[in-house]
Amino acid sequence: MDLQLIEAYIPNKYFEKVDESLQNHPHVSYWVSTESKDRILVRILVKTNDTEKILNYLENITNVVEGFEVLLFPVQTYIRRLTEEEKEQEEKEKEEDSNELQRASRHELLGSIEKSSHITLTYTLLIILSAIVVTIGFIKNSEAVIIGAMVIAPMLGPVISIGFSSILGNFQLVRSSSFTLFYAIMIVLGISILFTLFFPVPTDSTEFTSRTHVNLSDIVLALASGTAGALSILNQLPGSFVGVMVAVALLPPTVVLGMTIGSAMWQEAYGSMLLLMGNINSVILAAIIVFSLSGIRPVKWDEVHKAKTSRKLSILFVSLTIILLIIAIIFSQRVDLV
Repeated sequence: MDLQLIEAYIPNKYFEKVDESLQNHPHVSYWVSTESKDRILVRILVKTNDTEKILNYLENITNVVEGFEVLLFPVQTYIRRLTEEEKEQEEKEKEEDSNELQRASRHELLGSIEKSSHITLTYTLLIILSAIVVTIGFIKNSEAVIIGAMVIAPMLGPVISIGFSSILGNFQLVRSSSFTLFYAIMIVLGISILFTLFFPVPTDSTEFTSRTHVNLSDIVLALASGTAGALSILNQLPGSFVGVMVAVALLPPTVVLGMTIGSAMWQEAYGSMLLLMGNINSVILAAIIVFSLSGIRPVKWDEVHKAKTSRKLSILFVSLTIILLIIAIIFSQRVDLV
């Protein structure tokens, strides 16, 4: 049973009403203690699946009343004697949970998403290093080197952040994530273009040539990558679990686009650009769908309305973009055949 501990510091004059409401929420254990002469501390041990409802309730209060503070802690171990009824109920809940899409609370997810949507020195260095290693991997036609670079490439964060923030209608986060992604792409393009000044473009490399054209299977791969990335974020799994898969869809085509631009190989550059654009939009679409199915929603009424509109427009825009890219892919394939 996954558990979390919520600590709520409640001003004395609001305690009675809040305490009654909190105890009506599902919980495993509930403790009350006097924190100071002005506030009372309530500790609530809850199952992870019930955390978000309580946090949403407390968030609504803290938005209008001063003096509230709320903390959330993971619980590694909890030991107590269970009754036979509680054991049966726990087994029943485990069966029910196995049929549901598990995820962390919206508040936890938003915190991790916001971190990955901003440009930092570490992010910049990892992008530079991964771009250098992938470019060398193409020059040496070494699949092992390319995969090694993709392990350190932090391309997952901002792309998934765009999908997540679209679900919530958080346009400021959409802009921040989009700029971070654009920043990373520009760095990768600049490094790969720079390498073409000193090294020949590996036109005989199978790793290189496979990224100079695009077909429908690449779109399917990107959709699968985006789905895996979104699921890893929902369950707060280490990014490395799916980092390589997402990097397959994003980092190599960006490097190839830069190398073909640097060598004035415009036809190949067009193919790698289609691949990159198709992959980015497919990953975003997959993330939007997964986050929608997981039930992530804002709390305030005006934010809920804005989120519904944003979600519909995001799905429509990204889907249309993918359709146009697929048409361009089919058209370019027919031209090649002629």
